[in-house]
Amino acid sequence: MKGMDIRMKNHINIKNLSFAYDGKEVIKNVSINFHKGKFYSIIGPNGSGKSTFIKNISKILLPKAKSVFIEKDDIMNISSKNLAKKMAVIPQNILIDYEFTVFDIVMMGRNPYKGRFQDFDREDEKIVKKYMDITNTWHLKDKLITQLSGGETQRVIAARALSQETDIVLLDEPTSHLDIQYQVEFLSLFKSLKKDKVIISVLHDLNLASIYSDEIIMINKGEIEAIGNPWEVINKENIKKVYNLSVQILENPISHCPFIIPIPTMD
Repeated sequence: MKGMDIRMKNHINIKNLSFAYDGKEVIKNVSINFHKGKFYSIIGPNGSGKSTFIKNISKILLPKAKSVFIEKDDIMNISSKNLAKKMAVIPQNILIDYEFTVFDIVMMGRNPYKGRFQDFDREDEKIVKKYMDITNTWHLKDKLITQLSGGETQRVIAARALSQETDIVLLDEPTSHLDIQYQVEFLSLFKSLKKDKVIISVLHDLNLASIYSDEIIMINKGEIEAIGNPWEVINKENIKKVYNLSVQILENPISHCPFIIPIPTMD
């Protein structure tokens, strides 16, 4: 409809998505829309299908035709190079054993915009510098990627992903190797960039998901158990059903979102 706020358009459409490993269904008939201007978290216990879901959206795992759409385009009809102009992915496990400098690693984010024999130019360098500054990695630019800590590497990969300048960013457990200081900085960074993007993150820490999410998708056994704002999803009943854990839910005095306190089982 003419004049509609671009953030209200369905930027990613998932229609009846299912996926199986060796005949065992891991994602079961999931349908959901993701909009620009929102930070989404996907939560659920280990083995619930969170990462498989993200890998289907990013085409790391190949979904069935006509089940994942970017705007109106079936993702299966989008070439890898064109998909990299639309979607950036920060994976769960990062293993880089070749000795490139940090600057060269981040510059790889500009590859989708280059022809086969086309060199990087000053505009590419300007973009890379911008996102290395944002992710606090510019001071590492001359170091070899193999010399970095896990947290530093994670931030470099974030800079590379942001250098793709895509409308969609997928984060698969992005804080798993970060100290709490960098967890907060990392998620705050992506939250600040959501205005013109779709940000979708798999998170294990329910309190972090509660603080940073506009919407939370709770997945259980390959199906959507609950979806909505943090107060609609993070409640005693859902946590007990999905995680088999008794909790107390309080209001975070700073963010005013739900704050989870596990209730330990006493012998």
